[in-house]
Amino acid sequence: MTVMQTTPATHEDSHPADICSARPPHHPRPDGQDHYTISEVVACTGLTAHTLRWYERIGLMPHVDRSHTGQRRYTNRDLDWLDLVTKLRLTGMPVADMVRYAELVREGAGSYRERQELLEQTRRDVLGRIAELRDTLAVLDRKIDFYATEGNTR
Repeated sequence: MTVMQTTPATHEDSHPADICSARPPHHPRPDGQDHYTISEVVACTGLTAHTLRWYERIGLMPHVDRSHTGQRRYTNRDLDWLDLVTKLRLTGMPVADMVRYAELVREGAGSYRERQELLEQTRRDVLGRIAELRDTLAVLDRKIDFYATEGNTR
């Protein structure tokens, strides 16, 4: 699967100390357009056509409308869903859990609690990974400082 490239969100209402609370940037979409071909979705999301078809096949994508010629026609709502799915993949959430989450969404409001639990577990996993990365970064910083200091004394 191809993972789309992301850039930090920059909004006036976001605070640099809490970049996770900033709204994600929206993909450039043609003004007033709400129907996209698979190639347009590929261009907007960075996902491959194969990945989009696979998401649909495994139940990760809701039903995608088709044109009279059978071509998939994605909507802005589909693009928003794909943005969430891409973020869930970046968290390391297993595909099976993402499919389960999609099923729960389709079940409606009665599944809020189970959805919340699934996302809370993913959040705990992400926080654990962040802690590991911070420790790793600290090791790298110490090594860089060591080499910078040693390089100046020789």
